[in-house]
Amino acid sequence: MARNDGIDRTFARNQDLPTLDDVAKVQEHNEREKDSYSNQDIDTTQTYRNIHFKAPTDSYAAMFDQMIADGVISTRGLKADAVKYGELIFDVNSAYFHNHGGYEYAKQFYTDAYKAAVEIVGGEQYILSAVMHADERNRAMSEALGQNLYHYHLHVVYIPVVEKQILWSKRCKDKSLVGTVKETIMQVSRSKKWESKVALDEQGNPLLTSKGKKVLRTSYSVLQDDFFNYMKAAGYTDVERGERGSTEEHLTVTQFKVAQEQQRLEDVTAQIAQTEQALDTAQAAVEKKQKELQSLQKQTKEQRTTALTVQEIRSMGKKTITGNITLTPSECSTLKDYAVNGILAKAENSRLEDKLQQAQKSAAVWKQRYEKIYDKYQELKKEVQPYLDAVKLAPEKVRAFLDAILTRTRQTRQHDQPSHRKSQDMEL
Repeated sequence: MARNDGIDRTFARNQDLPTLDDVAKVQEHNEREKDSYSNQDIDTTQTYRNIHFKAPTDSYAAMFDQMIADGVISTRGLKADAVKYGELIFDVNSAYFHNHGGYEYAKQFYTDAYKAAVEIVGGEQYILSAVMHADERNRAMSEALGQNLYHYHLHVVYIPVVEKQILWSKRCKDKSLVGTVKETIMQVSRSKKWESKVALDEQGNPLLTSKGKKVLRTSYSVLQDDFFNYMKAAGYTDVERGERGSTEEHLTVTQFKVAQEQQRLEDVTAQIAQTEQALDTAQAAVEKKQKELQSLQKQTKEQRTTALTVQEIRSMGKKTITGNITLTPSECSTLKDYAVNGILAKAENSRLEDKLQQAQKSAAVWKQRYEKIYDKYQELKKEVQPYLDAVKLAPEKVRAFLDAILTRTRQTRQHDQPSHRKSQDMEL
């Protein structure tokens, strides 16, 4: 997302897809082929609102193979590990669409953005899929404004190609053809497609360094310029180009996400601590009961002059003529004491063991949840660290932005309310 510090900016990014596994994962995400997603902001109830400007006719890999078979593209001279797929992502901060009418405005904006993508790629025939996502909830802004807001953006998966002329070689029988064009192919080539271009001054002359070398514009900068210039020409004059020399994302929304993930992390950490405390308490109770049992056994042993062995217990009593066993009062009392103590100890140990196992399972569950959230938080924190550093350097600007966007939202609501009441009065 382009940063929104009170200024709406276009954002364009090119992403290489080096392996078929990368291609498959992007396809699953873009085409919403999975039943569930790790990204909790994807609202599958809103997936029907996603719009394909070009829908894939098969898997991305199968479409690539078919394009080769049809002669649309060529992999002649391509290295085995060369990048064959790319993905363009076009974006503007969520607040821009929210302030311009939301979904309907986003549809028109990305309809024009897709036309820009066709020009940037070099032709619609090299695009495998182009889809606007409208089902990814902007959690931070939704919670801040008290209503569901979705972040609209465009994914374009394509094949990077360049026009290449194949010349007749010296081995050609017709020597007059040597060095002339034999055929022209559209060669798959990521490196040539995104070659850096020479930077020009206002007069169209190459810019030079102090040592006389030409200054090159990176492919990322060229992509940002192309997208911005196309959208401006299409009539979107209220957006600015993404900042030069930066790939920064929407600063405020990112901060919101980091803050919320950190809060969730702290909540789970507290729950883990509580669960582990319960586990420690259960373990302490078990150890206490075990000590009590050992003490009881020791006391019983000390009260008797001779410890009863298993054989002695079995030999207690005398068999009568009728086959029954008679015990002396002392023997009966001793066996009763052992039986009662044994049953109580066994029951108490069983109860405590169950409690301990439940506590261990509960702690394991919370630890698993903690690890997932912690990993997500660390990834997000790493991703946005440059922006967090920027906040430390210019906190007043961030607060000014928050005030600006909230003021703009309030003004929009206040502007809408009178007309809404007026229409209701007219209906009455």
